[in-house]
Amino acid sequence: MQENHPGQWPPYGYGPQPPVHPYQPPSWFLPTPRGARYDHLARTAAAKPWRAIVGTLLIAAGFVVLSAVMVWVGLVVSTILGIPAPLDVGGRLFGDPVLWLVVLLLSLAPVLFVVQGTAALVQRRRPGTLSSVAGRLRRTWLLSCLGVAVLAIVLGQGTQALVLTLSGEDADLFGWAGWSGFLPALIVIVLLVPFQAAAEEYVFRGWLVQAIGAHVRNPAWSILLGSALFMSLHGYSWAGLIDVFGFGVVMGWLTVRTGGLEAGIALHVLNNLAAFGLAAAAGRLEEALAQGEVPVPWQALSGTLVQLGVYAFGVLYLAKKRALNNVSG
Repeated sequence: MQENHPGQWPPYGYGPQPPVHPYQPPSWFLPTPRGARYDHLARTAAAKPWRAIVGTLLIAAGFVVLSAVMVWVGLVVSTILGIPAPLDVGGRLFGDPVLWLVVLLLSLAPVLFVVQGTAALVQRRRPGTLSSVAGRLRRTWLLSCLGVAVLAIVLGQGTQALVLTLSGEDADLFGWAGWSGFLPALIVIVLLVPFQAAAEEYVFRGWLVQAIGAHVRNPAWSILLGSALFMSLHGYSWAGLIDVFGFGVVMGWLTVRTGGLEAGIALHVLNNLAAFGLAAAAGRLEEALAQGEVPVPWQALSGTLVQLGVYAFGVLYLAKKRALNNVSG
């Protein structure tokens, strides 16, 4: 019989065994930097300028492809349903504004997944880091921001109506064209606008802010560049472009200050719901979609100033009161 010797394991596997550590393949995702601001979350070991450039080009290409596919699908649907005047000389894509709205929103909404996939494949980081420093969308904080957004939009709309009236302009911001035209548009708006607005935030306040922020220290550069690109994709008159640029700057600033996209998503979603909803209710959805066809009055900037001021103050107040973490753990 074999004898046991001090320092040797018992024969035939009896007795305590040495610990076995199963093989774990290395993770594709690189560790998120600790104690980093939102705009610095892409500062991983793989942070190279070419990744930001390639990723941005992929997102742009994805948007172009999605837009082309959705326009083609829309034309097929309009032909089948007999909807008149597709691609008419007036610059309108479709004769029916609801179909036009569907095509527009479905061209933008899927970009949300393109951005997340690009962050994962090109930058080798978890898609959740696009949402916030917590690595996920903070739903409770998002709901709090939605409450502040409701107040800000109501005060902004009221201010705009007041200034228009005092300046002698038509303050007809509200109207009613009947349920037959409003209800189909309302269903589309409620179902698709949240994804469209969120996708734009993930591109301009998410991807761009972090892709640029991976290589610059001051977030002002990424916020301003992202806001300028955001503005360039809108066809409004000068007052409308100032409105869009100001919105982008404030949302970018709040994104860095609060450590996530929740504040921008909340106001963007409610703002677009209100804009499209009011236009559809008044029977002016086609005008709202044809950007630049009806100039934005300069008085509208007064409402924008109040809306963004109230919202920024409210969000920062709640963030401070709740001691919201704005750096990665």
